[in-house]
Amino acid sequence: MERIDEISRAVISLLRLGAVLRFIFCMIRLQNAEEEAPQYKKRAKNILMFYILAESIWQIKEIVFYYYYT
Repeated sequence: MERIDEISRAVISLLRLGAVLRFIFCMIRLQNAEEEAPQYKKRAKNILMFYILAESIWQIKEIVFYYYYT
């Protein structure tokens, strides 16, 4: 069970870091590329939606594990 928790924490950390870095990249590109602004706005919005969905999935996993293993 501890091994699963370690893997989960590592994956969550990678997802958070990746989403933050991608969001920062899109915001930087949004400032520099005026003709491609709608594309980068959409990408930034999709990144935020992905992050919210990913965090929700991990919280549901924690609730299920808590329910069945305690």
